[in-house]
Amino acid sequence: MRVSDLIDKAVAALSERLSGPVNGSAKFVIEGEGALMIDGEGVRAGEEDADVTLSADAETFQAILAGETNPTAAYMTGKLTVEGDMGLAMQLGAALA
Repeated sequence: MRVSDLIDKAVAALSERLSGPVNGSAKFVIEGEGALMIDGEGVRAGEEDADVTLSADAETFQAILAGETNPTAAYMTGKLTVEGDMGLAMQLGAALA
């Protein structure tokens, strides 16, 4: 499986931003690019089941990573969808903001 450059960059960026182990597991699905996992082992490309799944298009995800879009605002406007543990999603959103 070929991991996209965007997934590679996202893994690196999220690894720097998350200041410690995540309490649970999260999957970021980037439409047309793939997915990455965040859990107690860190950040990596992956497609496993997770406590929460966040989905966005590549443009929205890149804007969140770059600090140009607030994750909460992206969720409120429908650009970011969340399925599962909303508390964990909020914890990740705070780490990304």
